[in-house]
Amino acid sequence: MPDVSSSLALPVSDPALEARLKTRLALIEKQLQGHVQSRAPFITEAAAHLLEAGGKRFRPLLVLLAAECGDRADSDDVLTAACVVELTHLASLYHDDVMDEAAVRRGTPSANARWDNHVAILTGDFLFARSSELTAELGPEAVGIQAKAFARLVEGQIMETRAPADGEDPVAHHLDVIAGKTGILIATSARYGALFGGAAPEVIEALTAYGDIVGAAFQISDDILDIASEGDVSGKTPGTDLKEGVPTLPVLLARRANRPEDARLLELLASDLNANDDALAETLALLRANPAMDEARAYVLNEAAKAKAHLAVVPEGPVREALEAFADLVATRTA
Repeated sequence: MPDVSSSLALPVSDPALEARLKTRLALIEKQLQGHVQSRAPFITEAAAHLLEAGGKRFRPLLVLLAAECGDRADSDDVLTAACVVELTHLASLYHDDVMDEAAVRRGTPSANARWDNHVAILTGDFLFARSSELTAELGPEAVGIQAKAFARLVEGQIMETRAPADGEDPVAHHLDVIAGKTGILIATSARYGALFGGAAPEVIEALTAYGDIVGAAFQISDDILDIASEGDVSGKTPGTDLKEGVPTLPVLLARRANRPEDARLLELLASDLNANDDALAETLALLRANPAMDEARAYVLNEAAKAKAHLAVVPEGPVREALEAFADLVATRTA
């Protein structure tokens, strides 16, 4: 079982709040272990594979933190909702790895690499089914929220595989993909926590909007780090997205600018960088010096400010401070 006693994925400066979150996160971790169990030992092994590989548990943590805005933060429904979003996230990773033909996830062989694509896909389906069972326990409103989030998540996954339509802005297409693949589940985490924690309606809506924005911005900042970091700082080797041909905001902005002085960069971006380390290194150097990087950083800073603005209706105190600190971290993170 992953260690949840270490630092939280969200910056929390209040010791009492941190202790509460860690205690309840440990309960969630134990429940997750139970939810991946199947009648068939092999299915249990496959379903527990990525869960046991670790992860920041950011989504369930956001559920817990948002629940602190209400008067029922210790509700069992909050724990159930946290398991719902994490199981949904885990399920999507199994499918993502098949689509990306990924060999490694969280430092361990991906399910498709360890077994095969069929096992990975069906294991993802099994986890989606488990999350649906738990959602049904939360009632009709939760079912509706989950259904809409799931549809948006799948839309994002599908859109990622398709080029923008004729006349569509590739940057807008990319941001729409991120909103579906990442933003929607972060938004759902915040909504579930506030809803089942008993927060006021205006707080529920504000935290949902916050989660939608900050979740997508976090993904973009991660993409920026994939280019900007000089070492294995961002959790993966710099240039991984470039090698895999994954379009990210800095790359798309550089292409859209299409400056004459970027001819060499654009030529490299159009080539296969997967098997050419020298070309990859040159591409990284050119991108790091390109105005597109500053433009992408400015976009994240603006999104973080927009996310923080939604917190005005959240009562002042350590919970709001933690949410604001996370938005600041997204805007300035170097790891």
